[in-house]
Amino acid sequence: MLNIASIFIGLVALILAIPAFIPFLGWANWGIIPIAVVGLALGAMSSRTSGRNLNIVVIVVGVVRLMLGGGLL
Repeated sequence: MLNIASIFIGLVALILAIPAFIPFLGWANWGIIPIAVVGLALGAMSSRTSGRNLNIVVIVVGVVRLMLGGGLL
């Protein structure tokens, strides 16, 4: 059950991260990354790894986007 919740949170964070790739909307990643961290925590408590891995990918994408934009753009 925790894995399903983790996957759901990861998909929501991924959908929210898509508009954050538009220039000047990169600041949205500051809100998306903590959502994915919550999903990562739920996925870490689960016996399966798919939810955890999805949230790790969302976190990495968000952090890379923040680094490319200098943290704000």
